[in-house]
Amino acid sequence: MTASKLDQLREMTTVVADTGDIEAVRRLKPVDCTTNPTLLLKAVETPAYAHLVEEAIGWGKKQGSGEKAVHAVCDRLAVSFGTELTKIVPGRVSTEVDADLSFDTQATIEKARAIIAAYKERGVAKDRILIKVASTWEGLQAAKVLQGEGIDCNLTLLFALPQAIAAADARAFLISPFVGRILDWHVKAGGGPYTAETDPGVVSVRTIYAYYKTYGIDTVVMGASFRNTGEIEALAGCDRLTIGPGLLDELAGATGELPRKLKPEAPGKAPEKLVLDEKAFRFAMNEDAMATEKLAEGIRGFVKDLRSLRRLVAEKLG
Repeated sequence: MTASKLDQLREMTTVVADTGDIEAVRRLKPVDCTTNPTLLLKAVETPAYAHLVEEAIGWGKKQGSGEKAVHAVCDRLAVSFGTELTKIVPGRVSTEVDADLSFDTQATIEKARAIIAAYKERGVAKDRILIKVASTWEGLQAAKVLQGEGIDCNLTLLFALPQAIAAADARAFLISPFVGRILDWHVKAGGGPYTAETDPGVVSVRTIYAYYKTYGIDTVVMGASFRNTGEIEALAGCDRLTIGPGLLDELAGATGELPRKLKPEAPGKAPEKLVLDEKAFRFAMNEDAMATEKLAEGIRGFVKDLRSLRRLVAEKLG
């Protein structure tokens, strides 16, 4: 009997669950797990996790009142969910720095240190955690400092090669290029129809992969934000892929051969090696309408969900 496509994928790629749903992680058995404010908001509204919310709210009521207490409870919730996830997955759990700090290098550094300290209090070592930071120039500079302190970072909301190059310069542990959101932009702009092979999100990740492997860059490439299993199959062999429960289930139920598409020893033709200072980075991003628009939109989306989470917490704090 042929193994499922998910099992075949696991033979060549580290599979990560893109969810804050603890039960889904338990069922799907990924190596790593990643969360963000959107996923956390969904999880907090699920009755199964009421005990985690109640604990954080009870703790929060002893911290005083106002905005500071609300923010502290949100941070505690993220770490509470993350701690539960570390008990299930053998690898890493990604925890996101607040998206409204995306343009503040120092505040991002301080928040990341606080998250790692909160995990340490719960007995979770920093080598089990990845700090998720938006791939703005400021976020990339924060990652450079954090990596220097031994705090591994996951550069998220990554849409273009200049961001990947700057992440490599920062010695980031991992990048999360957003495949599906790149496709969304091109479809909305009138492009297509696309196949899995011509999907602009797939092409972008393959280009970054070729760049990293050709120039000996150790940063892990983790494709993210998938719209269909075709995109995932077209990136089989990528270092890691973070996939939502629905698509993981689809792959688990699919059979047939899954050929390896990305190989480190034969990564394909890479773009010319570039060195980017801040000026060159900002100009390159400005030249790329898709990357500029999707980065801004992604930050706005995460901030919107973060504010919703904070409102929910504020109501519960009374």
